Amino acid sequence: MIELSLAEIAEIVGGELADISAADAARVIVTGTVEFDSRAVQPGALFLALPGARSDGHDFAPAAVAAGAVGVLAARPVGVPAIVVTPVVAPTGAGVLEHDRDGSGAAVLAALARLAAEVARRLTATGLTIVGVTGSSGKTSTKDLLAAVLTPLGEVVAPPGSFNNELGHPWTVLRATPTTDYLVLEMSARHPGNIAELAAIAPPRIAVVLNVGTAHLGEFGSRQAIADTKAELPQAIPETGVVVLNADDSAVAAMAEVTAGRVVRVSRSSPAQVWAEDVTLDELARPRFTLRWGAPEDGHAVAVRLAVHGDHQVSNALCAAAVALECGADGAQVAAALAAAGPASPHRMAVADRADGVTVINDAYNANPDSMRAGLQALAWMARAGAGAQSGKRRSFAVLGEMAELGDDTISEHDRIGRLAVRLDVSRLVVVGTGRAMGAMHQGAVMEGSWGSEAVRVDDTDAALALLRTELAPGDVVLVKASNSAGLAQLAQDLLADAEGRA
Repeated sequence: MIELSLAEIAEIVGGELADISAADAARVIVTGTVEFDSRAVQPGALFLALPGARSDGHDFAPAAVAAGAVGVLAARPVGVPAIVVTPVVAPTGAGVLEHDRDGSGAAVLAALARLAAEVARRLTATGLTIVGVTGSSGKTSTKDLLAAVLTPLGEVVAPPGSFNNELGHPWTVLRATPTTDYLVLEMSARHPGNIAELAAIAPPRIAVVLNVGTAHLGEFGSRQAIADTKAELPQAIPETGVVVLNADDSAVAAMAEVTAGRVVRVSRSSPAQVWAEDVTLDELARPRFTLRWGAPEDGHAVAVRLAVHGDHQVSNALCAAAVALECGADGAQVAAALAAAGPASPHRMAVADRADGVTVINDAYNANPDSMRAGLQALAWMARAGAGAQSGKRRSFAVLGEMAELGDDTISEHDRIGRLAVRLDVSRLVVVGTGRAMGAMHQGAVMEGSWGSEAVRVDDTDAALALLRTELAPGDVVLVKASNSAGLAQLAQDLLADAEGRA
């Protein structure tokens, strides 16, 4: 963050000083980061006191100051130097604040947003370029690719993992410093207006929209409502800005009509401003293609080999390449950066080989129908292409948990995924969970292919792990995928730990 005194921060956020005099607050400078986890506090930090599901950050304020924080942003005095903001009368209850009973968390988050907005305003005035990315799936992977392709051009700040909501977004903005050249922000939404609110905190000069799918369909009610919400990002771009749109998604392509920015279309199926030709996959489903850009007659082209897995990564890489080219990169820089950019955020198409020859694909951080299909397709490809000298193909195991927040489509979408596993000739489908959704997935597989014992349903991750330990053999490939709430990430880690797994 830029250096600010506690007095300046209090003025920015509209808070009152507590347990520190005005004179001292003007002399005490925040020189470090802003943290909401007291264990992450370093000297010079500002600590956020947020209510949690099991504990209240206000109770950890003294420990944070003892660890080096120079002050606390809180909703009540905490016995150490603090900036206190008034609890919101009607708590929002949105996103990370389901457990915010008295409005204290909403107040601290609102103050955090005001602080981030002021820091972003000052930094953009001195040359910071903000890039925002949204979409129903692929945001985190694309954010990681964007960070990789922009790094050769300057200092980049991007969120770790999926820090893309009303807490993670401003927290990431406040990681930027006067030496930061590019700030990459991932923008998620659970309700209409969420993306517009995030864009207002740190207005992007470049926007990227990947796709419109059915993630959070239960929250939005319709795919059109999702599209309208994703369109809030290109709508926030000024005339001097750039909007990168995936032209292969008709709902995304239509957003060219609602932005004032200059539109750059990307495509993997037809010529556009940036497009891919001759896409192939290697034995681990890592794409290779020819990246082309500019007018077709210009002949700008470079060979690209991705280090990430799955055919769906081609569109993500094209969007990242389009941003880098807009920022001044040349084709060779883009190709080299993409070739070196492996999975950076945990539990997202992370492929590792165990010492016994079993391949584990850990994609258990999140899941929706689009990303589930992409994961299954990658699994099927690895089973076929990775057979090598073996006859036939490798055995494939799909270990799948629930896709959350699909609303009225929950049963039908899980049924479709079970049927898709059969159509892709997955050797063994392991459905994890006892709810109706997982029953629909298992039943869909059985009805599609009359598999019998080839599709199995187990109650929990312990039962799934026990089954896999009994059945897996050298050469098998296993996909572990579900929404984060299903808790399958630990299952994937346990599988890797077996047989002294190594990446």
